[in-house]
Amino acid sequence: MTLRLPLPDGSTRAYTPRTEPLALSPAGPLASRTVFSAAHVVADPYADTTPDSPAAVDWDATLAFRRHLWSHGLGVAEAMDTAQRGMGLDWAGAAELIRRSAAEARAVGGRIACGAGTDQITGGTLAEIRAAYEEQLAVVEESGAQAVLMASRALAAAATGPEDYLDLYGHLLRQAGEPVILHWLGPMFDPALDGYWGSADLDAATETFLDLVGAHPDKVDGIKVSLLDARREVELRRRLPEGVRCYTGDDFHYPELIAGDEQGFSHALLGIFDPLGPLAAEAVRILDTGDAAGFRKTLDPTVALSRHLFRPPTRFYKTGVVFLAWLAGHQEHFTMVGGLQSARSLPHLSRAYELADGLGLFPDPARAESRMRSLLTVYGVPR
Repeated sequence: MTLRLPLPDGSTRAYTPRTEPLALSPAGPLASRTVFSAAHVVADPYADTTPDSPAAVDWDATLAFRRHLWSHGLGVAEAMDTAQRGMGLDWAGAAELIRRSAAEARAVGGRIACGAGTDQITGGTLAEIRAAYEEQLAVVEESGAQAVLMASRALAAAATGPEDYLDLYGHLLRQAGEPVILHWLGPMFDPALDGYWGSADLDAATETFLDLVGAHPDKVDGIKVSLLDARREVELRRRLPEGVRCYTGDDFHYPELIAGDEQGFSHALLGIFDPLGPLAAEAVRILDTGDAAGFRKTLDPTVALSRHLFRPPTRFYKTGVVFLAWLAGHQEHFTMVGGLQSARSLPHLSRAYELADGLGLFPDPARAESRMRSLLTVYGVPR
């Protein structure tokens, strides 16, 4: 049976869903690349909440999704932007998420890295911002997870220049128990981070960032770059100290960046690897054999879906990620913390369904079709 999918101009068109999914089975760890999926949280749909109240999380479903990712050999990047940090999930909720997910990782032998930021405060002095980072870093390290030092809205507002970033981050790196991942999140993901590293000039900001890494190579496992600029990422990774990894956060150019060139490659820490998890793992296993062409053949077709989910306003990509998790059967509802399920239009969601279905991402295409049909009915789309 066909579906009538709405288009941005107000019309609809017929779409015939796929009948068979891709055959993607769980397997062991990946070898040639370290790959983290930044995972979403599953809201409790029965909680009596409002968009500005603390998040109500369905912990069973949230942890089950992480086990799904680990079963395919992926690492989990926890309490990151994809988990709606600062967009529905506050620090109290993130701290609980970190503790629960880290315990689950230990139980199943999964790799996990967790975000440490400053979202328990909305502003403050540099000393207060440093203390906020220290509090979150302690929670991550006490949980046994690797730390990802996330970009801070409070620091972006309080810093007066590059020196403030170098001083504060240097202090954190010196006290970190284990090497961390430094996260540079661009303003397309969070407008409050404009001018991070002390300058709106990305060339100047890059120099500050590299100065920090170069001063503490023993405390930096890697950098995660989320600027959606493949050229800049390649240039940056070529200048990293020996042993410091580059984890791509570029949801537009990830196949080419992970495949790499004669001078190196990027590992990955990506939000798009939440819905693409099993397929992404399969692609990297092909790359593990040395078959770069096969890797690109497998992963390149997914870029259209990723570009659609991450289209401006990019920060609302989480809505599409959770929507696809619902269609795929990883959760029983399309509800998000903070009410963010309303952040994308029906035509946008319809196109996401079509692209994901075309890739064979839904383990049960009939279930995905039925759920899509129910959403269309709620919106009043005629059959």
